[in-house]
Amino acid sequence: MRIRNWMGIALGIVFVALAGLSAHAQKAGGTLVMLVQPEPPSLASYQSTSGPIGLMAPKVYDGLLDYDKDLKAVPSLAESWTVSDDGKTVTFNLRKGVKWHDGKPFTSADVQFTIMNVLKKIHPRGPNSFKEVMEIETPDESTAIFKLANPAPYMMRSFGSYESPIVPKHLLDGQDLKSASIANKPVGTGPFKFVEWKKGQYIRLDKNEDYWKEGLPYLDRIVGRFIPDASTRTAAMEKGEVHYGAYGAIPNVDVVRLRELDSIGVTTDGYAMINPVSLIEFNTTKPPFDSPAIRQAISLTLDRQFLIDNIWFGYGKPATSALSSSYAATGLYAEGMPNYPGKPDLEAAKKVLDDAGIKPDANGVRAKATLDLIPYGEDWRRAGEYMKQALGDIGIQLDLRYEDVPTWLKRVYANYDFSMNVNYFYQLPDPVLGVHRHYGTDQIRQGTHFVNSSRYSNPKLDALLESGAKEPDAGKRGAMYKEIQEILANDMPVVNLHEMKFLTVFNSKLKGHDASGFGAYGSFDQTWFDE
Repeated sequence: MRIRNWMGIALGIVFVALAGLSAHAQKAGGTLVMLVQPEPPSLASYQSTSGPIGLMAPKVYDGLLDYDKDLKAVPSLAESWTVSDDGKTVTFNLRKGVKWHDGKPFTSADVQFTIMNVLKKIHPRGPNSFKEVMEIETPDESTAIFKLANPAPYMMRSFGSYESPIVPKHLLDGQDLKSASIANKPVGTGPFKFVEWKKGQYIRLDKNEDYWKEGLPYLDRIVGRFIPDASTRTAAMEKGEVHYGAYGAIPNVDVVRLRELDSIGVTTDGYAMINPVSLIEFNTTKPPFDSPAIRQAISLTLDRQFLIDNIWFGYGKPATSALSSSYAATGLYAEGMPNYPGKPDLEAAKKVLDDAGIKPDANGVRAKATLDLIPYGEDWRRAGEYMKQALGDIGIQLDLRYEDVPTWLKRVYANYDFSMNVNYFYQLPDPVLGVHRHYGTDQIRQGTHFVNSSRYSNPKLDALLESGAKEPDAGKRGAMYKEIQEILANDMPVVNLHEMKFLTVFNSKLKGHDASGFGAYGSFDQTWFDE
């Protein structure tokens, strides 16, 4: 009897084990084809936060931490971490036995080099994220101790692989960081290895068989396809030729139809970590946009709800300040900012222009300018066409310009050869990380993408930004950010348009693509096909 019982238990254990293996086998394998729109300018996520780079690079690079869907920090290259009582020392205990894709060991020296020599110097947001980091001690290969001049609790939100990829010191030390070959042939510690970039067609990443997460990744391969034509992207998704598209890769007008298909899933999840806001940047150093009046008039004229309803098909919320209303939960968002009307006010806009001496000529034209458009798809072209028509009603005559990504980035952020630029910025979980870079004088960093291209400078605002980053008292910090928003609403170096709500479109067989709080910018190490 006992023998039979033990035999039954043993058979049960074998059955359970086989079932587990079968479940794992069902998840393992397959090639994910995802839309990367447009083709990225590089894969150097350590120096550019361009959206298309963010889709591919976090599959190759790891961060010290990751963040779950509740935006809580979870271990990645750091197994654990502690923060001192005074907030000035953060100790990371690093994962042992991790290897770079070229076989070299990952150590604390890579962390020190990445933060101090790369992200603090050339990353768009790194100088703010790690501003308080004075040094990083490395007492051994698996310990990195961050020494801060002042507490910086916001910093703990910045250690994901998208935001702060850890890069190999042995391949970048002594190199020109902006031209190193690793920019287009990345070597990371992540779940997928870079294999090939066929210009104009695709980027191929293959499974890292030596990944430090046992049993992961599930997929054999990820292929990022570049398909310039929007209708062709939609058709490819519908036919099952591609499995995943995020950040407007499938235009909202097409999503309305695709979401009715059983084979297609649509979600707005996966964007909470980034707080995206669409906007207009101005070159404030040259006429006519050196005048705050014309910038205020543009904000008073544009119908934000029209843009949301007709360009983005109801997905979004009108911007009402320099800060997203998502910050209301933290007490930093302030309501009732001037020059952000609930509805367009053309008469007020014309009066602002008249009072500033910006008068119409005999043809009713007050100013002429070229409006550059972010080259990320048809929605932005349509938004530009609306703005051209709307601003014509107050005498601002626009020409539209739409170029490829490298040309656009160089024009706006390297050459400053623009007047108005339609774009979107990630405000991220704290304004120090996502907002300060847009307005601080120290963020006029020629050649660095997605910083203060307007070259706006206001010493009073700079002082408030500095104080707001360090203030531990929530009430005092809220008062500082209210004043910051009031200054920016009047000076208006940037006109915020709408708080964006992106859509991710995916094949319904695709699972686990939303495991990270970064959504499409996650590693996809837990992504699999339910065939």
